[in-house]
Amino acid sequence: MASFLSNIFSMFSGGGKSAEPSAPAAKPVEHAGCTIYPEPIREGSQFRLAGRIEKQVNGETLVRSFVRADVFTSMDDAVEYTIKKAQQIIDQNGASLFGDGEKSRSA
Repeated sequence: MASFLSNIFSMFSGGGKSAEPSAPAAKPVEHAGCTIYPEPIREGSQFRLAGRIEKQVNGETLVRSFVRADVFTSMDDAVEYTIKKAQQIIDQNGASLFGDGEKSRSA
């Protein structure tokens, strides 16, 4: 009974399970010289679209991470749309995605 009341209280107080990164969801995908790593974030029973894009530049790995508002009920859907979103980010930004030379930042 106490755990039931605790669960109800946490729903209204914002407590409970916080957003936590999930285990690697899928194999990396290559696109336009970049490597896409789908990394959906588990939020309760849903998965938030998230991942990272890496590219080797002058022997150095540059990373661009991204998290979007989209949530999905299945991990497979989250992975599929994470890959599509990463491809869109790469295609729209082209060379400027890594043009600043920063090792890591959000895309």
